Amino acid sequence: MQLLIDGQWRDSSDGATLEKISPVTGKKYGDFPAASKEDLKAAIDAAYDAFPKWSSLTSKERSKYLYRAYSLIEKDRKELEDLLYKENGKVKIEARQETDGVLDQIQYYAEFARKITGDIVEGDTPENKIFQYKVPAGVVAALTPWNFPAAMVVRKLSPALLTGNTVVMKPSSDTPFTAYWLVKKFVEAGIPRGVLNLITGKGSVIGDDLVSHRKVAVVTMTGSTETGQRIMQKSSANMAKLILELGGKAPFMVWKDADLEAAARTFIWAKYWNTGQSCIAAERLYVHQDVYDRFMNMVVNATKKLKVGDPMTADMGPLINKGALQTAEKFVKDATGSGAKTLTGGGKPELKGDLSGGYFFQPTIMENVSQDSELFQSEVFGPVIGAMKVSSEDQMFELANDSRYGLASYLFTNDNTLVMKASEAIRFGELYVNMPGPESSQGYHTGFRLTGQAGEGSKYGIEEYLKLKNVYVRYSRDRLKVESVREDIFS
Repeated sequence: MQLLIDGQWRDSSDGATLEKISPVTGKKYGDFPAASKEDLKAAIDAAYDAFPKWSSLTSKERSKYLYRAYSLIEKDRKELEDLLYKENGKVKIEARQETDGVLDQIQYYAEFARKITGDIVEGDTPENKIFQYKVPAGVVAALTPWNFPAAMVVRKLSPALLTGNTVVMKPSSDTPFTAYWLVKKFVEAGIPRGVLNLITGKGSVIGDDLVSHRKVAVVTMTGSTETGQRIMQKSSANMAKLILELGGKAPFMVWKDADLEAAARTFIWAKYWNTGQSCIAAERLYVHQDVYDRFMNMVVNATKKLKVGDPMTADMGPLINKGALQTAEKFVKDATGSGAKTLTGGGKPELKGDLSGGYFFQPTIMENVSQDSELFQSEVFGPVIGAMKVSSEDQMFELANDSRYGLASYLFTNDNTLVMKASEAIRFGELYVNMPGPESSQGYHTGFRLTGQAGEGSKYGIEEYLKLKNVYVRYSRDRLKVESVREDIFS
């Protein structure tokens, strides 16, 4: 693969490369360019120079490029599914679902052409009007994560391009090849030179320069809270607009009147989807004491039946890298040391052949875990969770809200009054009631507290890439008088 700078595919200027390791085998998958600071500057300059012409097009005209990219991706979707399996370790059904999501999001944003509207507001005098309309912000720096390496690329790229911005994209070094594949499709769709640029490499080398560059107007990033906080500090130099979707610690709440089978099925998805590597993954389990034993029996037995291994045939694949595996191991070790009991899982599965070197971990459920433990307070981002009994609505909501994060939450109950109470009491950007996720393209994906700021999806997500401009117009033919200026100085 290569970098894309000003419409040209090229190697890094100094020839440097990085190694990508397969999470499935633990062996080398391939090499990719490590962009230099000079490469980054060239990409930002290209995007900046391309902005005037691109932004002058109508959104209808820009949407045509999205539709073309959609068709090209749809035609070759099997390639993308295979790439998600090989590079990311997604199981077969999840690779297919993510590819469906890629197409859904491109189509959703393309359909926004001619739907971006403004206002005409009354002025302070009869002959005065205020025209308020939305304009593209400028150059967008898009930093995408590895956990949904295809969906997150188009979630940022599609609205940015539709609204007339130009883009410098920097994907995670854990999944650069997926971003490369998608960017190539947009290039094949005819996206003009400089409008879209792809930079890969170490964030420690080029990250700060990207988000702090004076020509960058918007920084959109999905990733860790720590990285988001650093971006906030560095981007303050140029006052870039920030769209940050960061950590999550979703509570999964099961009330005493819940449909336990539906709750159990959803829990298995919410916890182990993408091996627990999701910002909306269930990370804390709160179950009413009256149904705790029955519910835990159901989910523990179901969890034990999950097949872990080769993503082409298994229910759950590997963690993304060795560091993620070590993190999962540490959470279990620390919780056990504090008196927690492992109900199922707790370590690496025994796999043979090439899979023996992969980053696999058993789906794990623990209990006798305290609310102030790391397992209940820090983001696991893996297939490990702790469970706790609750006895009242207020206790359940208080424990659920006791988190540094506030993205997704889940509630199972047949009590509509409790649903309405939860919708007010739960301080999270998303509440899924009696159903699984993930979020829809038409939903606004946002959170509270350390989960970040702004959001993505829906008409509100579109507006994150726009600036509201106000034009004051006086259209009277009467002579203009300015009250604070003396008339006689013009006589």
